[in-house]
Amino acid sequence: MNATRCAIRAARTPLPGGTWFRRFGCVCFAAALELLFSAGSAAGAESETRVNLADRKELPSGAGLAARFPGDQGLQGSPEVIFADNFESGDLGRGWDETGNKQGKVLSWADPGEAPGLGKRCLRVEAHLGQDTGGGLTRWFQPAPTVFIRFYTKFDPKCDYVHHFVTLRANKGLRGGDKWSGFGGAGLKPEGSERFSTAIEPWGNWGRWSPPGRWNFYSYWHEMEKSRDGKYWGNSFGVPTAPVIPRDRWICVEFMLKHNTPGQRDGEQAFWIDGALLGHWKGINWRKTAQLMANALTLESYITDTWTRNPVNVVFFDNVAIARNYIGPTARE
Repeated sequence: MNATRCAIRAARTPLPGGTWFRRFGCVCFAAALELLFSAGSAAGAESETRVNLADRKELPSGAGLAARFPGDQGLQGSPEVIFADNFESGDLGRGWDETGNKQGKVLSWADPGEAPGLGKRCLRVEAHLGQDTGGGLTRWFQPAPTVFIRFYTKFDPKCDYVHHFVTLRANKGLRGGDKWSGFGGAGLKPEGSERFSTAIEPWGNWGRWSPPGRWNFYSYWHEMEKSRDGKYWGNSFGVPTAPVIPRDRWICVEFMLKHNTPGQRDGEQAFWIDGALLGHWKGINWRKTAQLMANALTLESYITDTWTRNPVNVVFFDNVAIARNYIGPTARE
């Protein structure tokens, strides 16, 4: 699922009024190409950037800054927090910059159920096979040298494989065309001054792991490895020994990206599940220029018919936060 995602990933182009359209269609490869490309995203697996350093415990885990804000109430006011949304009030998309909600049938509010700290409302994303590819929300934000993204998610008991999930993108700027330089470009290696991205996603390992799969980074940057078809599909950073992601249970997901000194391999990325550090990778040369920084977050459930078979696939999100330091799980109210 990872190495041969799409021939052309959806590129979003702004239109008047803040709407957007998909400039290119998503052309997904058939499963018959698995033998040719399945190792593409694993190329260079022994390189410095592919060594998982989580066991060194160089990063915090467990409770973080969210522990001071039960139920995330007041979290947005912390000087360490760039953006936060617990979805407890306002219309769909309020506080976000772009909303992907085809015909108004994809996004809705839902009751999170018995989930201490998650309040009374969460975001529900309902993707319909053959009708839409799902949808979600995008927020641009002021960048920081190190960025932490934390959110809660729950997969419906019948949810199948998800093609793309939560993505952090680096764009050349926050205005005009510069704010879109990090969108699109699937199959192409970034030049190093216009974009890079990393996404925390469930990966099914070509259907070998039961849906939704295991957590995995899917990353594009200018020193990424080439796939066997000669193109540059996102490279994987995974933990094959981690448990398969459970469905019908709320999960706290957090990931971090540390920018590198331009041109040097001192960048990092890491992810935590329910406050436990599972993956940590160093030695990444994300960018060549200081201007290029991660500054856009897309929260979505995006499906295709490559692996997804269920006609309706539902994912829930809640308690999203972007911060300069480790956030940790939401404290009980």
